[in-house]
Amino acid sequence: MMNVYYDKDADLSLIRSKKVAILGYGSQGFAHSNNLNESGVDVVVGLRESSPSWAKAEAAGLKVMNTIEATKWADVVMILIPDELQSHVYQHEIEPYLEKGMYLAFAHGFNIHFGQIKPPQGVSCFMVAPKSPGHMVRYEYTQGRGVPMLVAVEYDAQGDTKDLAISYASANGGGRAGILETTFAEETETDLFGEQVVLCGGVTALIKAGYETLVEAGYAPESAYFECLHELKLIVDLIYEGGISNMRYSISNTAQYGDITRGPILIDDSVKLKMKKILSEIQDGSFAREWILENQAGRPVFNALTKKGENHEIEKVGAQLRSMMPWIAENRKVDKEQN
Repeated sequence: MMNVYYDKDADLSLIRSKKVAILGYGSQGFAHSNNLNESGVDVVVGLRESSPSWAKAEAAGLKVMNTIEATKWADVVMILIPDELQSHVYQHEIEPYLEKGMYLAFAHGFNIHFGQIKPPQGVSCFMVAPKSPGHMVRYEYTQGRGVPMLVAVEYDAQGDTKDLAISYASANGGGRAGILETTFAEETETDLFGEQVVLCGGVTALIKAGYETLVEAGYAPESAYFECLHELKLIVDLIYEGGISNMRYSISNTAQYGDITRGPILIDDSVKLKMKKILSEIQDGSFAREWILENQAGRPVFNALTKKGENHEIEKVGAQLRSMMPWIAENRKVDKEQN
């Protein structure tokens, strides 16, 4: 069982006594920097000087420096730029300016676990990984709540790295929901697996396949959208609230019978075998090597498949239907004007 910590177990004075540089102002950088700042932590956002996020961070009332200046200024350097860019930026703009006694931090273990970044001697290394997209980390914090967070320590040069990681997670809102202790390896491998086979890859592929099956059978695209995408949130909310059995308690007996008899036909042992293959490719580093090479080649597969997904009919039908439901936009968690 994982060790679990809450606000009562955290000493906020630890992170408040440090100068923290948040490198990057994407989804997670936006959340970490604003949350820590409002928790009384001395925070600077580190960006390249041409970054369009510079003005957004300043508009939020945050101090902004270029990456090198932020690294020199900080005691704790949290790297929240995209995984595929971290190694290059680290080598040229971070590593030369790290000194003994500093802390290097991450919200995902990819580059440490797969050996793309190696902290120098005397520099501690920890992870604080929210189990949520950054926009939800920020939203929950503003509501007086938080999302669960994982913490891990890779190197402990100072002897207080775990306590500092817990303090950081608490300042980020994690102590309100639970801070769970793990390792870089476990977080990295399970996170990639969950994203690929269930949360992102599995769900989106299932949605599109269901939508296409109904439309190809002659049903209206609008009906297919509601049945295969829109109502998914209602089901997931019930599962999130109380587990799968809670959802089954809430739906009709007809829906539950279809669930428990047809679900295993669709997601059968052959699918599980494919999941095991995907997991093995994560564990042996094959996926990491593929993603690194994809970026070195200019991301041709990534760009082509992303564009194909954006042009799928379900996106166009969905945009039209969502425009009829203005309350969805009013309560949106992603605001591109802010980060």
